Amino acid sequence: MIRRILFLCIFLCSCFGHAQDVPQLYPVPREMSLFPGKGLSPEALHALESFGIPLSTVLKKDMEVHWKLNPKEDGSHLFLRILTSKEIPNQGYTLRIRNDSITLKAADTSGVFYAWQTLKQLSTAFADSIPSALEIKDHPGFERRGYMLDISRDKVPTMNTLFDLVDMLASLKYNELQLYTEHTFAYSEHREVWENASPMTPEQIRTLESYCGVRNIDLVPNQNSFGHMERWLEHDSYLDLAECPENCNTIWGLRKRHSLNPVNPESLEFMRSLYDELLPNFSSAYFNIGCDETVELGLGRSAERCKAYGKGRVYLDYVKDLYDAATSHGKKVQFWGDIILNYPELIDELPEDITALVWGYSADYPFDEHLPKFRNAGIDFYVCPGTSSWRSLTGRNSNGFENLRNAARNGYSNEARGYLLTDWGDHGHWQPAVVSIPTIIAGASLSWNPEKDPEPELAAWMDLHMFRDPTAQFSRALLTLGNAYSVSGIPPGNANIFHLMLHRYAWSLEGNYQTREMTAKGLLRSKEELLKGLELLEASRPQVRDGVLLKEELRQAASLSLHAIELGLKRLEAANGEVQHIPEMERKAMADSLELLIEVHKKLWLKRNRPGGLDDSAQKLEDVRIHYLEGI
Repeated sequence: MIRRILFLCIFLCSCFGHAQDVPQLYPVPREMSLFPGKGLSPEALHALESFGIPLSTVLKKDMEVHWKLNPKEDGSHLFLRILTSKEIPNQGYTLRIRNDSITLKAADTSGVFYAWQTLKQLSTAFADSIPSALEIKDHPGFERRGYMLDISRDKVPTMNTLFDLVDMLASLKYNELQLYTEHTFAYSEHREVWENASPMTPEQIRTLESYCGVRNIDLVPNQNSFGHMERWLEHDSYLDLAECPENCNTIWGLRKRHSLNPVNPESLEFMRSLYDELLPNFSSAYFNIGCDETVELGLGRSAERCKAYGKGRVYLDYVKDLYDAATSHGKKVQFWGDIILNYPELIDELPEDITALVWGYSADYPFDEHLPKFRNAGIDFYVCPGTSSWRSLTGRNSNGFENLRNAARNGYSNEARGYLLTDWGDHGHWQPAVVSIPTIIAGASLSWNPEKDPEPELAAWMDLHMFRDPTAQFSRALLTLGNAYSVSGIPPGNANIFHLMLHRYAWSLEGNYQTREMTAKGLLRSKEELLKGLELLEASRPQVRDGVLLKEELRQAASLSLHAIELGLKRLEAANGEVQHIPEMERKAMADSLELLIEVHKKLWLKRNRPGGLDDSAQKLEDVRIHYLEGI
C-alpha cells in the first residue's frame, strides 16, 4: 500500500504544466505530454522490461529497426520501432507510446540510448502498466555532461564500485567521466609514489573504459601536471622538480613541495614521460592536464623568471608546453581555468582548440563575469560546479543545489560546451559516496535541461528509482542530514562546521572567519536536524542491493557530525576555546568515543574502496583523538 501511495505521489507531479498522470523523470525532459489513447498493457510493459537494445546493431545510417516483442496467441504484443531523424538535435530523441506500441526517433545512437534510459524510468514509475498514451520530445542543453571523482585524496574506489558509478551516471544521461589523478596511476617507473595508494593500473583503466563505452560515457584521462603535485614532491627523489623545496609564504600560508618548477626543463620532460605511459590506455579524444591552484608559482625557483616576464606569462608558457606534449598523442587538451583568469589579457593567447574548465563552488560564484572572457576569445569552455560534499561529512546541499543552478544558468546562456560536476575528497575523503548522490542527480538534470529546477521532486524520485525505499524515508533522511549544517549560523565557506571542528581541532576559534561565528545555539540547532535525519534513517528500508550499507554509511557520517558538535560545544565552554582546557574526564570520554568511530570508518571504507589511502585518512581522525589525550 505504501508503495502504491508513493507511485501516486509521483504521478501527481506534472511536468511543464501537462496532465497530472505524467510521472517525474530525471533528467527532467524538455517536453512531456499525454494524448488520447492507451499506453502499454502489463504484458507489453513486461516485454519492454525484459528487452535490451544492442546499440551496435541499431541506427546505422538511414536504418529503421522494428521489433514485435512477446507476441501472444490472443494477439497481444509490444511493437517497437526505432528510426533516425535529421530533424532532431544531436543526442536528442522523441518517444511516443500508444496502444502497446513505441516509436522512438533519434538523431544518433546516443539519442537511442537516452530514450532507453527514459523508458526504463517510465517502467519503474508506472510499475504495472503505462495507462495513458504519452509523448516526450527531448535533447540536452550541454553537449558534454560530465562527472569528475577525486581518487587522489586517499579514496580509490574498487572496480565494482566504479562499475556501479558508471551504471548510475549512464542512467542519468551523463556522457563523460574523469577520475582526478595526482599519484594514483601505477606508472611503471614510479612505484615509490603510488605503492601505498592502491592505484589504477593500465589494465583496469582499459577495462573501465570498455565498460564506459557501451554505456555511452567517454572516460577522459586526468593527470594534474603543475600544482597539487605534493604526493610526488614529498619524496626527495623528485625534489629537484619542486618550485618551493622549503616553505614559501603563499596565499594559503606557508607551503612547500606543492607545485612543479615550470622553468626547469626537467619538469616538462617528467610530465612528458607520464603522458607517454598514461595516454595510450585511453581512446578518448580529450585529456585534462589540470594546472589549477599553482599557489607557489613565482615564490621559489621561478621567482627570477616571473619577475622578469610576469607570473601569468610563465604560467601560460608552461601550459602551452604541456599542451604540445598532450597533443602529440592526438588529444584535445582541457585545463582548469582558475589561474589564467587572474591574467585575462593572456586568454587570447591560449591555443585555439584548448578547453578551459571554469570551476567555482560557492552558491554565488561569478560565472556570469568569468565565462564571457573565454567566449569572447573564442575558447571552448566547460562550467564546473561541485557536489559540495567534501569537507562536510553529511553534505552541504543548500549550497550545492544553488551552485549547480548558477552554473547551469550561466553556462547555458554563454554557450558553454560542457558541464562538469566535480566531487572532491579534501582532507581524507571522510564523507561517504551516498552524500553526493542528490547533487549528482540534480547536476545531471540541470546539465540536460538547464531551464527546469530538479529539486522539488528529487526526494520522491530518489526513493522510487535510486533507493527503492517503500517507506519514502531514506531520501528524506539523506536530504535532512545534508542540510543540517545550514542552520548552524556560521558564514558560508568551503567546509561546514562539522568538518571544521575535526579538521581544525588545534586552531584558535578566532583564527577562522567561520569558527569565530560559532555559537552554542547554532550548534544545537544543527544537532536537532542531525537527530531528525537519523530518526528518518532508522525508519527507512532501502531495497537496493547495498541498502544496509547505505544506512551504515549515513549513520557513520551523522555520528561523526554529532561528535564534532559535541567538540564545538565543549570548546565554547573552555578557556580560550582550546581543547586542552576541556576537563580531562570529558576529553578522555571524547577520545574513547572517537576511537569507536575511527574503527567504523576503517570498516566501511573497505566495503567500497581499496585499502590504499585508508591509513592516511584514518590518521587524520586519530590525530584529533591524540590531541584529546595530550596532558592526561
